[in-house]
Amino acid sequence: MGGVSGRWEWGLGALEAEGGGGWEVASGVMRRRGWLWVVDLGLVLLLGATLVSGFAQVGDAGKAQPKASEPVYDYKHAVRETVWVDIGLDEDRDGKNDRVAADIIRPEEAAERGVKVPVIMDASPYYRCCGRGNESQKKQYSDGKPTDFPLFYDNYFVPRGYAVVQVDLAGTNRSTGCTDVGGPSDIASAKAVIDWLNGRATAYTNVAGNTRAQASWATGKVGMIGKSWDGTIANGVAATGVDGLETIVPISAISSWYDYYRASGAPFLDGPATLTNIDEAARRTRCKQVDDAIGRGARPDGNYNAMWAQRDYVAGAAKAKASVFIAHGLNDLNVRTIHFGQWWAALPPTVEKKIWLAQTGHVDPFDYRRAVWVETLHAWFDHYLLGVDNGIDRAPQADIERAPGQWTTEPVWPARTTPTTVALNNKVLQPQGDAFTDDPGHDETDWTKGPAKDHVTFTTGPLAADVRISGTPSITVTARSSRPRARLTAILVDLGKTRTRDFTAKGEGVKDLATRSCFGASTPDDSACYLDTTADPLTTTTYVFSRGWADLGHYATRTERHDLRPGTDYSIKFTLATTDHVVPAGHRLELIVAGTDHGLLEPVDGTPEVTVELGRSSLFVPLTGAL
Repeated sequence: MGGVSGRWEWGLGALEAEGGGGWEVASGVMRRRGWLWVVDLGLVLLLGATLVSGFAQVGDAGKAQPKASEPVYDYKHAVRETVWVDIGLDEDRDGKNDRVAADIIRPEEAAERGVKVPVIMDASPYYRCCGRGNESQKKQYSDGKPTDFPLFYDNYFVPRGYAVVQVDLAGTNRSTGCTDVGGPSDIASAKAVIDWLNGRATAYTNVAGNTRAQASWATGKVGMIGKSWDGTIANGVAATGVDGLETIVPISAISSWYDYYRASGAPFLDGPATLTNIDEAARRTRCKQVDDAIGRGARPDGNYNAMWAQRDYVAGAAKAKASVFIAHGLNDLNVRTIHFGQWWAALPPTVEKKIWLAQTGHVDPFDYRRAVWVETLHAWFDHYLLGVDNGIDRAPQADIERAPGQWTTEPVWPARTTPTTVALNNKVLQPQGDAFTDDPGHDETDWTKGPAKDHVTFTTGPLAADVRISGTPSITVTARSSRPRARLTAILVDLGKTRTRDFTAKGEGVKDLATRSCFGASTPDDSACYLDTTADPLTTTTYVFSRGWADLGHYATRTERHDLRPGTDYSIKFTLATTDHVVPAGHRLELIVAGTDHGLLEPVDGTPEVTVELGRSSLFVPLTGAL
């Protein structure tokens, strides 16, 4: 992983028949990125009926040898079936419990031999409306049976002794009921399937029938994975503490829906109503009561209330038992980085964790670091679902992309930092003014062009040495407004030549190529081959690497907004986006404080003039190095 000395490169196994990953296999020797691997037949063992091979790294004699499950099952003849699981709710109020469709693909030979297999699950609302992955794959069926499972998980893992289960959230695709934007129905849609796999819930062979389906083929161990809404469901289910969920891999996932649509009381322009009608038109009538309740909860006042609390997985993080492998783009402006930061911090110390942080936007690691991602994910699932002692739980905790395609590793994350608070009237951050007039037509692109009346700027001199900010910054602003309501935005900027990915472009940091690479086995209906991608680089001299927003009227609490009395000072503390960024020596660090962030925040009435009390305002940053 990353080519760093002393680290394991997780073996993909015998992939020459699958066309995957750039392996060369000849005479029992496997070569990969400059490492030499020798197949030691004496270390091959049978774990159930799943082949697990050992590989020894030349020059590392005496070290524990990583192992990997091998593709010993026939993908073509795998069992493909659907069951409908009773989730114990009746959200569409038709007098019958809602049932979610769980499409299953599992190795036929394992069942024939009486070998039970673990499950990799992706629960999603997108399997019909929008598709999954870079190529927007949708589920396909023939005579009611699933034939095409989106993404590579089935192609790659089923031959290695896993089942893959793709769950349609209630109210989507072939499931009954209603989606509720991360609420009880969404979470129950996946949790009930885990319960069924462990003998605690009921499933049927068709949506309307009474013939029960049994999961006698399953070990009961489940690993959930998914990007965006799918990964969000994984977070939410983990927060229930459900038995049988052994690990989750949330990719660009939400941890609190309030923080997806609000920021310290400031409402973003988009609201949950845009997600309540993601599937068929008939849902709008059937689920109107659910949608109306969400609409009432998502009031424009920005207050945190019971509806948001119901969708706050951070609040339930203490119940989590499953291991967590997070992947997130540091420049994700859709699911902002505060989501992984607060989820990571809230998880109990007993939870084993790993994290990848890329310079992309809202992008799956399969599309920015494909071969290493598959290798690492393979090792992760082997360890937590098959019990393979391959050392990944002892590997460095974090992989961080510092420039396009340039990765570093860290033993723990966040880095060991010095909590640093800098007053805004301090000479370290030299202020340029103390007042601004909100201009709702401007955003960070305008503010970073230089001094103007719509923002105030605080800038260091050229740094004498590199400074790393690792974790979640925050800011305390004491200010008075000329009007009863005022928005606040704070951004951190690296002033100096910076090479990153173009996360604002269509691919959010990646570009498609004309070639394809394959990971796993294929059938005529389900290909394991996907468009390759490459980095979409960007060079800038004003790199915004952290952002935060607030409504000054929520100075006392995020549960209640107060009107501001003109001329009266109010203090509010709010977080900025979690980050891990190195500001190099010679660059300058800049803090900008402004009002409405155009295109993102709902503006207030009028254009308030805001005066910042510099002596009672400060920036907190978790630092290695010194400003």
